[in-house]
Parts: sequence; C-alpha cells; structure tokens
Amino acid sequence: MTRNIRLTLAAVVALILVMVGVLALNRRDAIPSAETTGGTVEPTVLVREDSHLLTSASDGRVTLVEFLDFECEACKAVYPTVKEILADYEGQITFVVRYFPISSHLNAELAARAAESAANQDRFAEMYQLLFENQDVWGHQEEPQTEVFVDYARTLGLDIDRFQRDLDDPATAARVAKDRTDGEAVGVQGTPTFFLNGEPLSDLRSKDDLTAMIDAALAG
Repeated sequence: MTRNIRLTLAAVVALILVMVGVLALNRRDAIPSAETTGGTVEPTVLVREDSHLLTSASDGRVTLVEFLDFECEACKAVYPTVKEILADYEGQITFVVRYFPISSHLNAELAARAAESAANQDRFAEMYQLLFENQDVWGHQEEPQTEVFVDYARTLGLDIDRFQRDLDDPATAARVAKDRTDGEAVGVQGTPTFFLNGEPLSDLRSKDDLTAMIDAALAG
C-alpha cells in the first residue's frame, strides 16, 4: 500500500469519526427503558413563571418537562407520542415545554422565537403543532425560514405586524436563550430531554416506558 493511499484511508476514517461524533452530540433516539439518572434538580430552574404549559393538573402532583428543538428530527419523532400522552393524561399531569435550540440546526433558534412570538398572542400550542407537523418543509434549510413562519402566523390569524416585531425583538431571543441556559444548568446535552417531577429520564424507548413512569408517579 502506498503512502498516499494510506493517508487517504486515514483521512476517510477520520471524517467518519467526526460525523459520528457530530450526530451523537446533536441527535438522540426518538424517545431517549424508563430510568432516572438519579437525583432531582431544582424545580424553579425546570419550570419558570413564564414557561409554556400544554396541559395543567390542578393538584400539581406530576410535572413532565421536555427540553426540545423544533428542528430536531428526534423531537419530531417523539411528538406524536407526546400528543397521545397529553390526551391520555389530560387534567392529570402538567406538561411543560422548554426551548433548547441546537446551534447546528440553522433555523432552530428562529423557530423557537416564532413559537415565543405566537405565545405573546396566546397561540403557543398552535404554533408548536405547526412547527413539528411541517418540519419537513422548513427544517434543515440553509436560508432563514422567516417567511414560512410568518405564513404560519397568518394561518393562525395572528396580528402579523406584532408577530414580526416580536420575532425580531431582542427580548424574544433573550427569552429563548434563558430556556437554553436553564437546560444547560440542569445537565441537558441533547434533545429531546425529559424530566419527570424533577428527575431526568434516560433510555425511554417507547410510549409504554413513559406511561409506566407517569402512572407510578400518579400512584405515588
């Protein structure tokens, strides 16, 4: 084997290792066996006064928090399961959404700002749904998908001038960044990441795993 061929093979192997590393950092399985990593985290960091709740339980016994990235394929994959969980446990659990845009996803932060701008007009849940259900349209694009998100706002009947102002407002970006900072503080390294009553969950492989833990929490 010549020296040039050896160098070429080494370069290919190095490239493959780099690609595997990037994927490992930025993606997780669709539902990340239902276990906790041990220990709880500070509740006030997991759920802030301005955090977005898709469902709410009056007794406050069970709270499920998801740190997500709207452009993350794994988050989209788990989205149908989350919808089923919300329907199955309506009124029994509080489900909280926290932003955790990953820098390698070029429109993730913008999508989070779009969701936050919709939230300013009380339509967070609807924008959350549109972003995930249309991820194939706007996700993994090199150009900012601003006009696509404005169209979603228009579909929802939002005040478009206000939506665009909020989308560009530094306060909106700061709100998204605050969620990510909280995520980093509680050990989030990828998306989706779930916390059940303050305990980080790992190795969730199916809806049954997650529902088993929710049922246990409700029975506890």
